[in-house]
Amino acid sequence: MGKVMKAIAAVATVATMASMAACGGSSSGSSDGGKKITIGIKVDQPGLGFKQGSSYSGFDVDVATYVAKKLGYSADQIVWKEAPSKQRETLLQNGTVDMVVATYTMNKARAKVVDFAGPYFVAAQDILVRSNDKKITGPKALDGQKLCSVTGSTSAQNVKDEFAHNTQLMEQPGYAECVTALLSGTVDAVTTDDIILAGLAAAKGNGQLKVLGTPFSEEPYGIGVKKGKTDMVKKINAAIEDMIKDGSWKAAVDKATKGTGYKPNAKFNPPTKIGDASWLQD
Repeated sequence: MGKVMKAIAAVATVATMASMAACGGSSSGSSDGGKKITIGIKVDQPGLGFKQGSSYSGFDVDVATYVAKKLGYSADQIVWKEAPSKQRETLLQNGTVDMVVATYTMNKARAKVVDFAGPYFVAAQDILVRSNDKKITGPKALDGQKLCSVTGSTSAQNVKDEFAHNTQLMEQPGYAECVTALLSGTVDAVTTDDIILAGLAAAKGNGQLKVLGTPFSEEPYGIGVKKGKTDMVKKINAAIEDMIKDGSWKAAVDKATKGTGYKPNAKFNPPTKIGDASWLQD
């Protein structure tokens, strides 16, 4: 009888452990076994990638959420991770993130160390001015004007070198500070990618700012993944194409730039030839 009782006790213990394991599941307690996807985004660009409290918003966030859904992940299975420009390649290479959707211009140098899907948007350098400004009509009209850009960016210097040699440059630590300077009259204009400017105008301008709509560069935004993940790149490209076809892409752009009058450059948007290597910039 002692052996029988020990056997019964052993069976009971195994059953209890199995039950506990079934109830525990993942650390999140979800029935999906803890399936997650980690996505790198910007968190300080209104209209594109912006974090407020525990919420994330913007065009890049909407694109990433749509793509993740097509890959089999619901919104609550996404883990957002800040991806500063200088860290994007490292975050992908060491596996900290599964993909990066962070105004990530596709170029040949980056494509040597990461793979790109896309583009999902083609931005261009443009100029943000006060809505009542009539004198600044394009980059050449910035001659003698005060132009703001972010420290470390080449956007303002490009204007000075190529279009308006007498432009007075002012650097600020972030675009929010540039917008404050523009609204106060400290500077006459702000320059960077057009959709970033539109997002800033929508979030902080209260109708007092406008994007000129005089694009003078080409910046194809891609979704970065770890080098060699060819199947994932194909799936993301298909998801981008679906987003454009079903109207979700346009809805996301309109939401991100509402009230600014901004229209994406129709020559390149919505993008065509998704996944074509010809999009890689030098």
